[in-house]
Amino acid sequence: MGKSVILYTKENCPLCDEAYYLLQDLQKEVDFTFETEDIYQDEELLEKFMVMIPVVEVDGEVVDYGRLSKISLRKRLL
Repeated sequence: MGKSVILYTKENCPLCDEAYYLLQDLQKEVDFTFETEDIYQDEELLEKFMVMIPVVEVDGEVVDYGRLSKISLRKRLL
């Protein structure tokens, strides 16, 4: 079974949209599941990630944020 990925996002965030499509694209090459979480729905997440959005967490570890790198994400997921 593949890794578990969380994409932390917020509304009206072009970088978040890019990150979502990048993860969808990576799913064609690598086996993993991902879900999105809006940081504005959780006070703790909002404080933690406010200026970092989007943030990608793989198996509980933050691996990339902001403008994501497809190459480094692929490496982390393999």
